[in-house]
Amino acid sequence: MATLFTKIISGEIPSYKVAETEDFFAFLDINPNSKGHTLCIPKKEVDKIFDLDANTYNGLMQFSRKVAIALEKAVPCERVGMSVIGLEVPHAHVHLIPLHSMDDARFSHKQKLDPQEFETIAKAIASHL
Repeated sequence: MATLFTKIISGEIPSYKVAETEDFFAFLDINPNSKGHTLCIPKKEVDKIFDLDANTYNGLMQFSRKVAIALEKAVPCERVGMSVIGLEVPHAHVHLIPLHSMDDARFSHKQKLDPQEFETIAKAIASHL
């Protein structure tokens, strides 16, 4: 059965897409720790990040780096943090989180954004890729 993220990649579920390649997809987290919180995923459906084959794992890290650089240009922050947890959706994913304080990395305080804010942020990040 396809994961939520596989359905996002296929367009069955809408998302605020930031970037896409043949093998990877980046989109805004709809329950963000801070504005601009982005998820980077391989299109290959694998549950755990360390179960990815070496090429896909390294490609995901390179893709995430490019997205993080664009994210930092588009969203004012102290730095972009990266987290890999993977308990919410059984599909390997990297969280890129604009950090203003350590609280932004804790997954305990969520931001509320309206659809227009999501669209604006996604376009701003994409414009720096």
